[in-house]
Amino acid sequence: MAETDLTEVDKITEFIEDTQEGKFLTFALGKEEYGIEIRNVTEIIGIQTITDLPDTPPFIKGVINLRGKVIPVLDVRLRFALEKKTYDDRTCIVVVNIRNMTVGLIVDTVSEVMDIPGKDIEAPPKVNRSDGSRYIQGLGKVGKEVKILLDTHKLLFGDEENQIAESLGILNE
Repeated sequence: MAETDLTEVDKITEFIEDTQEGKFLTFALGKEEYGIEIRNVTEIIGIQTITDLPDTPPFIKGVINLRGKVIPVLDVRLRFALEKKTYDDRTCIVVVNIRNMTVGLIVDTVSEVMDIPGKDIEAPPKVNRSDGSRYIQGLGKVGKEVKILLDTHKLLFGDEENQIAESLGILNE
């Protein structure tokens, strides 16, 4: 019976993954629209009180307490070297999983969940080899618009992840 249950769980998991294929949560940073795969999104919350962390990169705003769990929060605007903006009632934190680490991404405003089939996603142009382009997974064509699709796993690098983990360890001692 346990084997049957496992098969049913596998079927459900496979169904959920299939229904999330090609779905992206879109959000705005300034005038640009970005998207991240919905499978990486845990939830969307309003801006909250953020506790500063010592010795972290400037785009790491600090940590929040999300239902008893302390999670780091990064400002995507600052990560992309965009102009700093004052948070308002439209500012959101998109909670995602990045390599088994729960992280909050501060964005100007969340737009919607969109279906962008693989056939409508192009590789990013190779003309710009800047550091900023390393976050781009692809460019999604939606009608006459283009959504910049981000690879959430590339928003933090190994040394930054370690730095955050160490800072959180200090807080939890």
